[in-house]
Amino acid sequence: MSGKPEPVHGAAPLKAFTPARIGLARAGSSIATREMLAFDADHARARDAVHLPFDSETIERELAERRIPYVGVHSAAVDRTTYLQRPDLGRRLDEPSRQRLAPYRVPDDAGYDLAMVIADGLSTRAIHDNAMALVDRFQERSVADGWHWAPVAVASQARVALADEIGERLNARLSVILIGERPGLSAADSMGIYLTYGPRVGRSDAQRNCISNIRPAGLGAEAAARQLHALISAAFERGLSGVKLKLETRSRYGITG
Repeated sequence: MSGKPEPVHGAAPLKAFTPARIGLARAGSSIATREMLAFDADHARARDAVHLPFDSETIERELAERRIPYVGVHSAAVDRTTYLQRPDLGRRLDEPSRQRLAPYRVPDDAGYDLAMVIADGLSTRAIHDNAMALVDRFQERSVADGWHWAPVAVASQARVALADEIGERLNARLSVILIGERPGLSAADSMGIYLTYGPRVGRSDAQRNCISNIRPAGLGAEAAARQLHALISAAFERGLSGVKLKLETRSRYGITG
């Protein structure tokens, strides 16, 4: 048999619509060398996305340029190794961060509508590349609706549930976290958004809504901002978030995806 890679012609039309590994070329009984090299390169990009240091200073500077108040916080995971080995610590604030948030808490009659968190998660690259584009487009809509923001929390070594404690400590009606998603072999730059109505420690995943795969090759920032605005509008009207919100309000608010 020839050593020349043999393309899988039946999968060729599908390859135009997905970066997934389908129809891989083969050389005899093995995968072609170029396919193995591409796999190794994507695996390296995924690892780099996880371990790339979070550039929180640039995020904070860009917020300041937009005159958006912010506060830096950190989870109880002291470093990246601990963060990866102890997911539970990434869901809670460390004590200095709790003290840092205390001055921003407001009473019930003057509470914030939104507590937004920008967090590194499992792909700092996703946040570096996508977070501020989403903030810009979403802020336009929230300002038009008169929603009152708490200072944006820029969170290091964070898991999704960290937004529950932040929202609770700030006394916000709803928390929103922009966070780097676990990178895959075809997408190392994917950002997710999770929102929780009535945030407090102990909320379950079923009580959140998620918008996923926000990146240039996935869901664009404009479409994501539109979906986020629709979900929050529905959450405020219904007084809930999570599975019931998505099922009951999907068509009414034009939520897609």
